[in-house]
Amino acid sequence: MTTYDDYGMPVGVYSEPESLTHQALRLARAFAVYRVKPAVERQAHRLRHGNWTFRGLFSVVRVLLVLWIITLYWGERSLFDDALESCRWEDWEDWGNEANPHRLVFVADPQLVDPHTYPGRPWPLNPLTVQHTDLYLRRAYSRIQTVLYPDSVVFLGDLFDGGREWSTRFTKSPEEQYRKYGNDFWLREYNRFGNIFFAHWADGGLEPRPGQPGRKIISSLPGNHDLGFGKGIQASVRKRFNAYFGDGNRIDILGNHTFVQIDSVSLSALGQESPNTVQELWKPTMEFLEHAKEQKYKLVQRELRVQQGLKPYPGFSHEIIEEDRLPTAELPHSNDTVTEFPTILLTHVPLYRNPGTPCGPLREHWPPTPVAKGEPPLESDDRNAIAVRGGYQYQNVLNKEITSDIAEKVGGIGYAFSGDDHDYCDVVHRGYASSGGGIREITVKSISWAMGVRRPGFQMVSMWNPVNELGSPLKGDASKTLQTHLCLLPDQLAIFIRYATLFGFTLVALALRALAVMTGMAKSTYQPSADSPLLPTVNANASSAENEKAEQKAREERRTEEEYTHSSNSSSGAATATAGQVYIPAHSACGVLWRRGGGEEGDEGLGRGKEGEEEGEEEGPSAVLGGVLGRVGQGGDWRVCVVFLVGVEGVGRGVLMGFWGLCY
Repeated sequence: MTTYDDYGMPVGVYSEPESLTHQALRLARAFAVYRVKPAVERQAHRLRHGNWTFRGLFSVVRVLLVLWIITLYWGERSLFDDALESCRWEDWEDWGNEANPHRLVFVADPQLVDPHTYPGRPWPLNPLTVQHTDLYLRRAYSRIQTVLYPDSVVFLGDLFDGGREWSTRFTKSPEEQYRKYGNDFWLREYNRFGNIFFAHWADGGLEPRPGQPGRKIISSLPGNHDLGFGKGIQASVRKRFNAYFGDGNRIDILGNHTFVQIDSVSLSALGQESPNTVQELWKPTMEFLEHAKEQKYKLVQRELRVQQGLKPYPGFSHEIIEEDRLPTAELPHSNDTVTEFPTILLTHVPLYRNPGTPCGPLREHWPPTPVAKGEPPLESDDRNAIAVRGGYQYQNVLNKEITSDIAEKVGGIGYAFSGDDHDYCDVVHRGYASSGGGIREITVKSISWAMGVRRPGFQMVSMWNPVNELGSPLKGDASKTLQTHLCLLPDQLAIFIRYATLFGFTLVALALRALAVMTGMAKSTYQPSADSPLLPTVNANASSAENEKAEQKAREERRTEEEYTHSSNSSSGAATATAGQVYIPAHSACGVLWRRGGGEEGDEGLGRGKEGEEEGEEEGPSAVLGGVLGRVGQGGDWRVCVVFLVGVEGVGRGVLMGFWGLCY
């Protein structure tokens, strides 16, 4: 009995067409069955039944292949692993066996490459630069997590390169060339930053190390490439950055040390012309500094209560609060008299120093000026120093007055860490208020290889400051609670140079091998089966019936594949025989494919002779080259081939031209 559906159609008469996904899967399966599987079976057969000889194992191609594998593994894997392994905490920490230090990593100036970095760089160079710098950052940061597993990671600004240029929802970029990059572009860059850093934060795990309260990542410190500098900052750009990364002014307690972070690029507007017209830029940071000492003290009280297992705050007393007191009511803090923790200042722009102040021997781009043996380093070294200057949307160091104001209002600064310069710099400031002995400032290297330094890096900090319930040091010497180490990453440009050198060596080796085989000095190591030529073109000496038979066989093979894949638009086909094509078996080192000009009688099979001048001209080398290269591997037998054009002065009226091919 026939069954009908709701539309009156017999059930089973109509079926839904295949989905695009199903068709793609069926096509992929056909490719695997008809192409991949036969090739794998042939290679497996050769491995099992091949004639393994010393000469065959150490052929030019196999040696080059092994050399490439080793080089790529060295440049893409082992070099990064070795760099991070050499920076293990245990190799440079010097606390003693009983210590359990808090371990922190400073990351400076990743500056994700974008259209602002290399304007005008052509395709595909610019996309390749973006892709590989991201790969380098992701690889380095992931290994920081898996190999070093720091308790905290703190970024020191310049997360983006052109972040200040991208328009917001309410304002346009001041630069005409960047106005087409709007808020949506910035959001994509934010996701890109997250995919590189936030997504790999847990590569080593999320569990805190024994004795540590937990793992922490801080990325809210802005740089001049994120916001701009001074009066060049747009308020809407800063609000967008703070909304996604957090306020640029904050205080954190990490490892019994107080970290004071300030938005120095916004504060710098105070030191520029007519600061009263841009109070919205510098005033929030100045208000933060006014209360910094008080806030530091309260956070130390809170931290000590937490370490004792108490609530962070005592809580409100159980009493009635009059209505007029509500606006001034505050959450009460502990009234305990405590000892403050060592203070560490974080700023993107380095503190002011006199021009020519040396940065030390670890500065890569401009090392110290050489001096005579036995003499001390120069006290003023312009070559080794950070230049005290500024320009459009940047300033290498803060103003002297602003630096002095920061040191005075924060108070008790022992260390400062900064970014912006991209290279390492270690300076001790003795002219500002400090915890005693001056402020040691370390300008951290950029972690990106595209920022003008061959060896990028990051700064490792180990802090060990055991205290009692009131914050007093148990070791007795509170000045030695921090140790630091510069960890250098691989030289990416040197890796590229190594690849390019090996590529050139590979081409030379293959060309020399081809010449050796052509001249009879060496023999090809490849011995294929008699019925599987590597370059299956048409035998010019074969009969017409044989050529038609070969073409008929090729058409039948294609028809079998088409019936399985339901592909009716296949454009592949066997090459039509031309007078310029000759049969080159796989074991043949080379062959003359085309002769132009006069030739000897009997050369008709190689191109044209004296009687075929017009026809020979129509079938030039381009048709022959296309025929040869287009048919390489048509039998599934892929090999490494060198095909090049050779011109030799001929005997008679013309020039002998030939495409010479060598396949291994």
